[in-house]
Amino acid sequence: MELNQSNFYLYAAKNYYNPLGVDHDEFSEDLKRFKYVKRLVNRYLETGQLSDRLILNHLIVIHNVFGIEASVEMMALKLQGNQWPVIKPFLIFLRYITNEELTGIDLDKKVVERLREI
Repeated sequence: MELNQSNFYLYAAKNYYNPLGVDHDEFSEDLKRFKYVKRLVNRYLETGQLSDRLILNHLIVIHNVFGIEASVEMMALKLQGNQWPVIKPFLIFLRYITNEELTGIDLDKKVVERLREI
C-alpha cells in the first residue's frame, strides 16, 4: 500500500501494534505523537530550544507501536523538508535508520552535538 494523505489512518491502523489492548482513544493519542514531534521540531527551528529527551520519548513510542519502517514512512508524509535535518539525527541515534538512508538530508549540527552528550 502506497502511503498518502487519503489513506494515512488506514495505513496507521494496519501497522498499529499495542499489546496492552487497543481502543480508539489510545490509537488517536499515539497518532497525535507525530503532531507533538512536529511541534517540538518547529519550536527548535524557531527558538533554538531543543527538547531532545521529549522528542526521543515520542519517537520511541511511535516506533514501538507502529514499527520502524511504517513510522519512518508516516513521518516522511507528515514532516516537511526543513524538519528532516533535525529528525534524522534522532533516528540515527536510536538506530532506526543508518546514516546512508534518507540521503540528501544534512544533519543539524546542534542536534548531533546534543545527542552525543547523552
